[in-house]
Amino acid sequence: MRGAKSEEAAKRRIDELVREIRRHDHLYHSLDQPEISDDEYDRLFRELKALEAAHPEARHADSPTQKVGARASELFAPVRHSSRLLSLDNVFDDASLDDWFDRVRRGLGREPTLVCEPKIDGLSLAVVYEHGRLSRGATRGDGEVGEDVTQNVLTLRSLPHRLRTTSPPAWLEVRGEVFLFKRDFRELNERLDEAGKPTFANPRNAAAGALRQKDANITRERPLDIYLHGLVKADGLGFKTYSEALAGLAELGLPVHPRAKRAQTLDEAKAFVRQIQAERHDLDHEIDGVVIKVDDLGAQQELGATAKAPRWAVAFKLPSEQRTTTLRDIMVSIGRTGAATPFAMLEPVFVGGVTVSTATLHNEHEVARKDLRIGDTVIVQRAGDVIPEVVGPVLERRTGHEHVFVMPDDCPVCGARLERHEDDAVRRCPNLSCPAQTLGSIFHFCSRGAMNIEHLGEVRAQQLLDRKLIEDAGDIFHLTAAALATLPQFKEKSIDNLLKAIDGARDRPLDKLLVGLGVRHVGPSAAQALARHFGSLDKIAEASLDELASVEGLGDVIAEAVHVYFRRESSERLIDKLRRGGVKLDVVAKRSGGPLTGKTFVITGTLSSMSREKAQERLEALGGKVTSSVSKSTSYVVVGAEPGSKLEKAQKAGVAILDEAGFLELVGGNE
Repeated sequence: MRGAKSEEAAKRRIDELVREIRRHDHLYHSLDQPEISDDEYDRLFRELKALEAAHPEARHADSPTQKVGARASELFAPVRHSSRLLSLDNVFDDASLDDWFDRVRRGLGREPTLVCEPKIDGLSLAVVYEHGRLSRGATRGDGEVGEDVTQNVLTLRSLPHRLRTTSPPAWLEVRGEVFLFKRDFRELNERLDEAGKPTFANPRNAAAGALRQKDANITRERPLDIYLHGLVKADGLGFKTYSEALAGLAELGLPVHPRAKRAQTLDEAKAFVRQIQAERHDLDHEIDGVVIKVDDLGAQQELGATAKAPRWAVAFKLPSEQRTTTLRDIMVSIGRTGAATPFAMLEPVFVGGVTVSTATLHNEHEVARKDLRIGDTVIVQRAGDVIPEVVGPVLERRTGHEHVFVMPDDCPVCGARLERHEDDAVRRCPNLSCPAQTLGSIFHFCSRGAMNIEHLGEVRAQQLLDRKLIEDAGDIFHLTAAALATLPQFKEKSIDNLLKAIDGARDRPLDKLLVGLGVRHVGPSAAQALARHFGSLDKIAEASLDELASVEGLGDVIAEAVHVYFRRESSERLIDKLRRGGVKLDVVAKRSGGPLTGKTFVITGTLSSMSREKAQERLEALGGKVTSSVSKSTSYVVVGAEPGSKLEKAQKAGVAILDEAGFLELVGGNE
């Protein structure tokens, strides 16, 4: 009986791990939005492999241990790779590397020469040159089918459009990793912040997000680079070894990693790993390990591959650098919508190449789950070597003087009583005049998806508020050069650039203005529907609740939110300022379609990756329509955790069901 229970427990855990790893694979490979560090992912993956080895009868036929990457997005044309883009098996210490090398040596019957390269944490890319001309670039996808991103690949500054030779091969297929240098990443984020646009959490997200843009002009604005690390086919070039291939590719003008090194013995390879680990933070790009490969290309063919990874290569993963420090306090920040989010105040500690003094704690439930207490000695790492993260407390160092964090009842900024409604996962400050919400609202108003006022980032907005030059977004259109000149480090050229950006925003379409106002539940599609139906902001403000609810694509929830917003005195004052500031309130943009045009969606249950409001916004931005009830016209029902009766109704009506992974793949992730 005990054995049966043990088998059942193992099966349940395998099922849990498969679901969890699939979700993280999708977030990493398809959406470029990892939620956990590589160390955490590797721990889950190793646990699954161990359980499958001990309980092979419980292994899923399509287990993540047998798969590579994630399915390609439907937003790009599919490309079938000429040979699979495999992943790499990982090792984490010398003993595991010894085991891999022993398997290679037994498989070949001899001791091979190796090549070592720093392992860049970027986005895998397959590139084809035909008769010397770059003809195709494709993402990894699921390893067999990727996404055609050729137009974006043509913008990569380090990848030539033509090979540097007078006698090019008829076909050259190579693979590499797209990334941003650290300096370029910092400058990119500085420009985005100065322009009032969202910044990126880490270089990989910035690189992957840029390469998978539908608009190549956006990709061109990002300083992407690439190092090639794989040779698939080279007609007539006759390379015998990988090190020969690297030298040959460099002669053709193709970028290969300058630190790649041939190792005659395993000890030399281990020395290279130690050297790279010691110099990790001095490198000009982020890495997460070292790739070690058999040099002889014939030996690579002889060794072959498993369903997931080549037998002739392995990744020696470097651990996310961790340090211990003191959790001095837990503070709470207030966002644009009033959401109260706890964050850690740390005794400054040098980790991952930077000094870390603060780290997000996500929400009060996460603080409780990790059992974090003020005064704890805590483990801190930079997730993905970029995002500061509190891993957890060092329990053996507790003295008894630590105290449990209690979420405040009042807003730490304005003092208003925090509220949490039944349908909300977080507490919020209800005071619409809260300074933190005011700053967030102005920052949102100026963002690219709204009024797109460049050169007015969060820092400048705070300076304007501190000097009482503005009280809300409406005051932006009354700023003068003389007023702006009072700001520190704000010179004539910067002032001129900002005033030009403000002037350009006066003619933005009505739907962009509606998005900028930040009316709850009103995303791009709802804003477009309101703009088309009413034609002016004044008519929307005057509309009755019934008139708003009758607008196609709105629904009762959005109609109620719009009706409430335009009956606030603060909204009336803001609109009056906009009008007096020369903002046009009746510019209606021509309707444009999207990949989900004509599709109707219903959302039920709780999504782990985003709020329901955000999910609706993403669907609407792609042309989809979101309604509150299932009907014959419903195309899909998006199902999260603990769905309501809508799921049962959809099943009875035969409506297509999308789980969260399918939904994320459809919309291309959370912006």
